[in-house]
Amino acid sequence: MDELMRGWKRTHYCAEPTQEDVGKEILLMGWAGTWRNLGSLIFIGLRDRTGTMQVVFNESTADKSVFELAETIRSEFVIAVKGTLKNRAPEMVNPNMATGAFELIASELKILSKASTPPIYVDDNLDAQEQIRLKYRYLDLRRPRMQEILRTRHKISECTRRYFGENGFWEIETPMLTKSTPEGARDYLVPSRVHPGKFYALPQSPQLFKQLLMISGYDRYMQIVKCFRDEDLRADRQPEFTQIDLEMSFVDEEDVMSINEGFIQKLFKEIKGVDIELPLRRFTYKEAMERFGSDKPDTRFGLELRDISDIVGGCGFKVFTSALEGGGSVRCINAKGAVDRFTRKNIDELTEFVKIYRAKGLAWMSMKPDGMQCSFAKFLTDEQLAAIHERVDAAVGDIIFFVADASNSTVFASLGALRNELARRLDLIDHTKDDVLWVTDFPMFEWDEEEKRYVAQHHPFTSPKDEDIELLDTDPSKARAKAYDMVINGYEAGGGSIRIHSTQLQEKIFSLLGFSKVQAWDRFGFLMDALRYGTPPHGGLAYGLDRLTMLMTGTNNIRDVIAFPKVQTASCLMSDAPGVVDQKQLDDLYITIIEKEV
Repeated sequence: MDELMRGWKRTHYCAEPTQEDVGKEILLMGWAGTWRNLGSLIFIGLRDRTGTMQVVFNESTADKSVFELAETIRSEFVIAVKGTLKNRAPEMVNPNMATGAFELIASELKILSKASTPPIYVDDNLDAQEQIRLKYRYLDLRRPRMQEILRTRHKISECTRRYFGENGFWEIETPMLTKSTPEGARDYLVPSRVHPGKFYALPQSPQLFKQLLMISGYDRYMQIVKCFRDEDLRADRQPEFTQIDLEMSFVDEEDVMSINEGFIQKLFKEIKGVDIELPLRRFTYKEAMERFGSDKPDTRFGLELRDISDIVGGCGFKVFTSALEGGGSVRCINAKGAVDRFTRKNIDELTEFVKIYRAKGLAWMSMKPDGMQCSFAKFLTDEQLAAIHERVDAAVGDIIFFVADASNSTVFASLGALRNELARRLDLIDHTKDDVLWVTDFPMFEWDEEEKRYVAQHHPFTSPKDEDIELLDTDPSKARAKAYDMVINGYEAGGGSIRIHSTQLQEKIFSLLGFSKVQAWDRFGFLMDALRYGTPPHGGLAYGLDRLTMLMTGTNNIRDVIAFPKVQTASCLMSDAPGVVDQKQLDDLYITIIEKEV
């Protein structure tokens, strides 16, 4: 390769030449993409990470050996081309290419590397299955769309460091090998060779260490950091992911939210050229759930929930009355003007859809021009029907969907998901707009029916609101947290809180979460001890960099924004990770593999 490159130095990337370079000799290097041989003319689309330049080999003007060598070029060969930049003829200008007004008339050529026939086309119109794309990820990443996504990711990271640096934050690295503190998702464990029988854990977040940095007096910290969670994957989840992590001392919720509003405004302006109006809108958790059925609402469309529990109480429809007697509610969504969009088959599909979210079924009311059709009308009085119509602003052409359950969380989850599904089916989402807002005042705890104990809604280091501290002794389920999530287009883009800075309060929270004092100190003793030595009020927030990039680039698949992602089985199709290891490696770690009985 040294011999091939001797005397050849790239003067431009493929998309860099401008009108000022016309008539000059330049040297480009990259991959051969499109390739056309017209006999006396050969056209090659030379591609690198910046874009594509059309290269022309002309038999009548090029050296014979150069033209003959050009005839051997095939897709994805790596080549270096020296030539003169020319303007294309007006009728040959390609307005869809950044360099569509130019072409390079080749005078010299070197083939730096040949390529076998690729198993996938390096083209944005690629229709290969995702499994094939991920198996040959190094080819998939050559596609212009993928390169633009990763370029945007780089620009987001660049903007992040610049903004927080300008606002007094220091980037400080925290450990990758930490102590396992299981509370929430499972840890990835790393066996220790020098401490037989003991394990490190890969961090689910830098939470404890960034709090310790505040105790250490560093005041404003940020880090772009890898995190790991051994949990089941979804479309927007990965076992290893990247956070934009930050923490601040001597602050309250308003301080943290203000600095992050400035960040998101700058990010949207730099990356998308979009002006985000500040301050951002805010919804309390209670309002978000009651209006949208979700703590990450997409408000680019309507379809808000309506509570009709007070209207249908004692109506005789067992589905409704049982839900209300069990302490739940009856709520609905009015899909205005959409009655003709839903056949009985479609309604049955939606019924199965809400069952995914534990709803027992889906009731409906169709406001057809020839009269109302309703799955439960016979149980209601005319007055109750009229009250429902008024509550939901019903009119001819509407179709109204109802869910009832003794658990309000089930009602919200199912109707919140249904709301998004209806918006998708009815094409109600304005994708030209960005919907950025805060959700605040989350509950401190939620009840885990399986474990029969409270679990932290965010994490166990979140401080309760001052006015709700007394509820920790009387009714913890009603205590609200000093927590806030930033929501973008229906996704939680970032979340944070003000932290507990008192050992006694932290012990109290651990107790409510079912930890004995011994267990709490065993797992989190280094933090509990540190809190005793002068801890400033502090709080922070963490963004998912992968999810932010997904939202900024308009893809709906988080694997598109990660160079080498995992699939649903938490495996890498390209490298075959995870894999088996040598017995000697296991012996060094004192590990024995036990076959699982089937």
